[in-house]
Amino acid sequence: MNTSLSPYTTSTSIIGTTKEDIQECETELAFIPLSPSLAPLFPSTSLTPPLSLLIFSVSVFLVTVPVFIEAPLVRAMPWVSVGLTGFWLWLSLFLMSRNKTYVWGDLLFGFSWSWLTGSIYWGWLRWEPLWHLPVESIGLPFALWCLWRNWGKVGNWFYLGSLFGTVLTDIYFYLTNLMPYWRQIMNVEVEVVPSILQAALVQVQTPLGQLWALILGVLLLSVGILPLARQENHWYAFGGAVLSTILVDALFLIAAIFA
Repeated sequence: MNTSLSPYTTSTSIIGTTKEDIQECETELAFIPLSPSLAPLFPSTSLTPPLSLLIFSVSVFLVTVPVFIEAPLVRAMPWVSVGLTGFWLWLSLFLMSRNKTYVWGDLLFGFSWSWLTGSIYWGWLRWEPLWHLPVESIGLPFALWCLWRNWGKVGNWFYLGSLFGTVLTDIYFYLTNLMPYWRQIMNVEVEVVPSILQAALVQVQTPLGQLWALILGVLLLSVGILPLARQENHWYAFGGAVLSTILVDALFLIAAIFA
């Protein structure tokens, strides 16, 4: 008798359940942890991008933005620009003193070298392109020493990536004979710059200029993309710095086209 009544009792209890009871039950089930065996069936989702992607994005930002911020600042107040290096170093060490922000301090430390060398060159030596690479490489021995000691890998690889992009850009200027236009732009009034950019653009559009742009562009893409396969934070910083060189060069090309 009891056995025959049990299904009936169960069904009537379900039928008699109110909407409020169902909602309460769903709320309680939401807080029940999944069994480890069931967890793979319900993967957790997060709106926060992976750390490696954030490092890549910030690296691109740190290479491209100074073009619009540091360049005008260093022309008007070079000593202020150089002095800001001390602030970047202090901020980087402050962030590195905390576990949660260590990687951002590390990245900012490498950026400090790029900022310092850029301030020195564009502040006092920008009229002579031959001094560009030697000045931009001031931090190279220290960066290599830090990597040998396995310290500051993210920041130092960022600096090396930025320096590599600078080297290839300068090589392109040498190969296509754009250095005279560089010197002219640094020694004339602002009103004359557009005409010089137009003349430089003609040099870029020659078959030789286009060939070297293709070769060095493929090299930049290869060196910037291939290390990302290793899926390590310092390689994302390096790749972001290298690939952003293409973006910066493209901006200068657009400026010359519309000058």
